[in-house]
Amino acid sequence: MKTNDYVKYITQTFVQYMDQPKESRKKMRQERKESRASFWYRWFGILPYVVYTEVKKRNWRR
Repeated sequence: MKTNDYVKYITQTFVQYMDQPKESRKKMRQERKESRASFWYRWFGILPYVVYTEVKKRNWRR
């Protein structure tokens, strides 16, 4: 991709983003934030996440 094409793409994306109402942008941001995986899963994978949740459940029951 040439530099001119990249600048054109970034400009179009930015203008498209700014044309949206502010409430719409906030809603999109919140939805994206909620759909992200938890910290433990993102950083350490599925096995430590499962162990962490099981330990947390067992400590909560006591």
